[in-house]
Amino acid sequence: MTIGILTSGGDAPGMNAAIRAIVRAGLYHGWRVVGINRGYVGLMSGDTREMTSTSVSEIIGRGGTILYTARSEEMMSLGGQARAAANCREMGLDALIVIGGDGSFRGARALADLGIPVIGVPGTIDLDIPCTDYTIGFDTAVNTAMEAIDKIRDTSSSHERCSIVEVMGRSAGYIALYCAISTGAEDVLMPERWHGDEQELIRNVLERRNLGKKHSLIINAEGVGHSEELAKKIEAATGVESRATILGYLQRGGSPTCRDRIMATLMGGRAVDLIAEGKLNRVVAYRKDGIVDYEIHEALEMKKEMGNVLYSMMPMLRQ
Repeated sequence: MTIGILTSGGDAPGMNAAIRAIVRAGLYHGWRVVGINRGYVGLMSGDTREMTSTSVSEIIGRGGTILYTARSEEMMSLGGQARAAANCREMGLDALIVIGGDGSFRGARALADLGIPVIGVPGTIDLDIPCTDYTIGFDTAVNTAMEAIDKIRDTSSSHERCSIVEVMGRSAGYIALYCAISTGAEDVLMPERWHGDEQELIRNVLERRNLGKKHSLIINAEGVGHSEELAKKIEAATGVESRATILGYLQRGGSPTCRDRIMATLMGGRAVDLIAEGKLNRVVAYRKDGIVDYEIHEALEMKKEMGNVLYSMMPMLRQ
């Protein structure tokens, strides 16, 4: 039995922990494990390495991915998918494990449709994969952003400013919402909820100032954006000095938290178990009852709705 592993799309803390679990579980079964460098780009070019137990020594606490990652436009084409499938066959892969987000899983689904057995492991800081309640990297990214925002709040308070902090999340506002609640922010802007009413934000800043609050903190998701412009508008309308800070790729790096290391290990181990059980073309996921799995087409057809509980608390917490 020969299995391949690749990491694709944006890197996420905990990917290395998942790689480690997959390699060592595969070797435990007596299988050959092949690491594919640079995601689907490496799969199409044949950029591989043999994985041994020592290949994954001392990586559980490292951020990023030792297999590197890349985004591939070619993998979105039928020609690229056919080339990737042909290379899987040439490598003699009995199964391919893909660690990544929604786009990576779409590539995996295309390979499954071409006869290549695949298993998906959710690795993305955005928590935006519908079939799972948790994705590898989310906890670390939120904690990294939270710590940075706590420091920004200290300065905002000292200078009596309004601070707008932009966090990652192009199409999903989970990082923004969790950061807003955990840092005591007064407002949060998310792609799923943003109504475009800048005047409401301005009214909130003025209302807080009238109540005696000397500073305001607004968490803004990348998918809403325009943080610099918004800060200028708030300052012009309220007279309150306003500054924007964009945290950017800071949130992707760093040593994964305990939760990300454990979840990555469980998900990676389950991916190998599925192959051993002959359950192929599946996506590993986490639900309230623990680690589960779904057929890959079913998983990608699921929809994810932003929960109302945390978001509904924002108005009462901003007082």
